[in-house]
Amino acid sequence: MARIVSLLHVEPNGEVGKAHLVVDTNIKSPFPVKPFLFGKFCEHLGANIYHGMDAQILDNPTFGKWQFWAGDDHPDGGTRPMTDRGQIANRIRGHGRWMGWPDPERVIDAYFNGCAYPWFPTGSKEEVRCSPDVGPNGGRAQRVEVIRSHSGAAQGIAQWIYLPLHRTKGYEFRIVARSVFEPKAVTLTITLVETGEIVAQEKVPLKTEWETFSGRLRLPENSPASALYQFAIVAEPPAHFVVSRALLYPDDHVNGADPDVIRFLKEARLPILRWPGGNFASGYHWQWGIGPVDKRPTVPNPAWEGLEFNLFGTDEFIAFCRAVGCEPLICINAGDGTPEEAAAWVEYCNGSPDTPMGKLRAQNGHPEPYNVRFWEIGNELYGRWQVFWTTPDGYLDRYLRFREAMLKVDPNIYVLACGYGNEPLSGWNIRLIEGAREKLQCITDHILTGGAVDANTDPIELFHAFMGYATVLEERYSQLRERMLTAGIREPRLAITELQFFARFTGEVRQDGKLTPWTMPSQDTISEALYFATIVNMSIRLGDFVELITHSATVNHGGGLRKERERVYANPVHYAHVLLRDLAGCVPVGIQLACATYSTARGFGHIPPLQKVPILDPMAVLSPDGELILTIIHRCATSGPVDLTVQLKGFEANEVEVTTLAGETWYDRNTRDNPTKVIPQKSSASLKDSNTVHLTLQPFSLTKLRLR
Repeated sequence: MARIVSLLHVEPNGEVGKAHLVVDTNIKSPFPVKPFLFGKFCEHLGANIYHGMDAQILDNPTFGKWQFWAGDDHPDGGTRPMTDRGQIANRIRGHGRWMGWPDPERVIDAYFNGCAYPWFPTGSKEEVRCSPDVGPNGGRAQRVEVIRSHSGAAQGIAQWIYLPLHRTKGYEFRIVARSVFEPKAVTLTITLVETGEIVAQEKVPLKTEWETFSGRLRLPENSPASALYQFAIVAEPPAHFVVSRALLYPDDHVNGADPDVIRFLKEARLPILRWPGGNFASGYHWQWGIGPVDKRPTVPNPAWEGLEFNLFGTDEFIAFCRAVGCEPLICINAGDGTPEEAAAWVEYCNGSPDTPMGKLRAQNGHPEPYNVRFWEIGNELYGRWQVFWTTPDGYLDRYLRFREAMLKVDPNIYVLACGYGNEPLSGWNIRLIEGAREKLQCITDHILTGGAVDANTDPIELFHAFMGYATVLEERYSQLRERMLTAGIREPRLAITELQFFARFTGEVRQDGKLTPWTMPSQDTISEALYFATIVNMSIRLGDFVELITHSATVNHGGGLRKERERVYANPVHYAHVLLRDLAGCVPVGIQLACATYSTARGFGHIPPLQKVPILDPMAVLSPDGELILTIIHRCATSGPVDLTVQLKGFEANEVEVTTLAGETWYDRNTRDNPTKVIPQKSSASLKDSNTVHLTLQPFSLTKLRLR
């Protein structure tokens, strides 16, 4: 086993505005930087998958029985549904304000009168009557009775939507519906809400038996790109129809996925993607999400608000990964799932077409095995928020049983065990290590900490705590590695399968407060980019111990991408992924750093008070083509700009290229209105005598130097 080389030596120098760094290319790590350190995580949570990675536009396209979330404190774990009508109404109002609905009360009234949330009747109760019904494959459908129309216009049901008109004017629809008593045509319309003008429409001739209809809608070229529109299914009165699902995709979708999301993730050269959760995994049954899409069930999300429509299942996930060019990592249901179910999932993905599940995959249109290598046995099962949470001995039992069943199907898969979040030497982890021993290779961690903060919290203390947490984790992970080696695990590995800022603002927002939700370091700010970079640097310094990182998350959760009103833009941490991805496959080299330090007085969650944290966090690597790449994080909020001198040993440079990702404050962020406020920018450095570089580092910055 190759020895881990110490790559960073720090000498505090007390000079706040100056720092000196020596890069010694004669000191080399035996472990090249692993590409999987730059992965992402996605989950069926909020708008991460649906209205995020998925391109389908309509809310609740299957007219399911909506579940409003009241908490995750059910005695057996998982979500507890909200039942109070007043709380439900307030939840709808809040979503309506966020989405810019002209009249949320209309949706509230419709929900309490038989219409699937967030659909609503286009006319009054005297004109349109809605009630729940059953679809052709079971599950809720929407019955619509058009009685009359006072205005003479066709009536039915509708919802407010935004469209990605910045990309395309063309849209594809699919509707499963039937008429009642006699054949009757319905019309699908898209209306510009501001003017009431119908800008696209298509007639669908319904029969009295269930049918699936597909078609296209095209908006005029001059349609306002950012406006609110209304999608409706209407009929001339009298009419009576039942609709089981209505889906609307932009015609530039990529196998159902959002092309802008695909483009951003390809830009980051995403190496690996974890799915389907997260807490969701502990109650997800993969069989729901395979086979003909229109026959898949709609079920309550087992962990979060809303429904699981099962439009994005195993086959869609693999197609998404292939469109991006990344490896899949599947977290199986070790909550209310069984070893047999997990083994069947492995066989569905990796079995040949002559196995039972491989044959089923082939029948679903995918004859070639997917060859999914990475499989994680459960998510955070130590937490009572998980469906069928368990104890340390309970998880050891589950892990051994699931592992045996899965490896029996495919002995070549790489199995990850569920470790205890933020506590590498917890009793949970020690029991797992001592109980599994040689049957354990890789244990996971979720770096989700920070705790509750409020208006009295010092934002600089909070920022500094997160920026220095990697220095604590490095020591904790080193101890975990030694404990695994002592237990007889020959090649111990750690997988960080969730990572993000996890401080939460509580209490009253005060104008005179030190901290507000908008001025705290959070996942959508430059702080998350710097935090992620510090964890990557720590992982590289630990040699081959950290197998992978799947940062939280892809879209609309944690830090990564945001998709608002069908517009996709990137958080600063996405650009940190873009910059740091160049380190993959390179050989880390030694660094001596002389700089000032900072300390913190209080802890946040699992982050203790910190002592003498270097204000800079550097990493240097040699690329396969002979370039020297140096990345430097300026992680101090109080030191101001730092004049840095870099001395090169064993490397002569003829030119230097500098790129910087920086904010003016720790809470600088990109928004829908200003999506490029924090993006990588070319900056400058002076190169002297081929071995000395001078540059100035701004606070809240990640700088990459490429020396040739």
